[in-house]
Amino acid sequence: MEKGFTPIVPLHWLGYGYTALVASGGIFGYVKTGRVPSLVVGLFFGSLAGLGSYQLSQDPKNVWLFLAATSGTFAGVMALRSYYYGKVMPVGLIAGASLLMVAKVGVRMLMAYDE
Repeated sequence: MEKGFTPIVPLHWLGYGYTALVASGGIFGYVKTGRVPSLVVGLFFGSLAGLGSYQLSQDPKNVWLFLAATSGTFAGVMALRSYYYGKVMPVGLIAGASLLMVAKVGVRMLMAYDE
């Protein structure tokens, strides 16, 4: 990575957007179906994503909570749910967003350790 290079959108801001998507997905799932587990899981993973985004804003190399505990796990869980229920929306959308965040954070991690 070039010295002095700054991305158009810092990774932690993308993380905060992902946080909002996950948390609002849990709230939407609860409102639509009345299922408390949707609310709990959405808010739990949203909170983890928010904490991971905060850690990224403090130290761009501190990606482990965001990468492993949040994006990776949630991508797997939502992909399985999408496959099980045979629906792309809304669980497939969340799984896709989680996979994109795993890729983005993984690339950023590799670039940070090349410096």
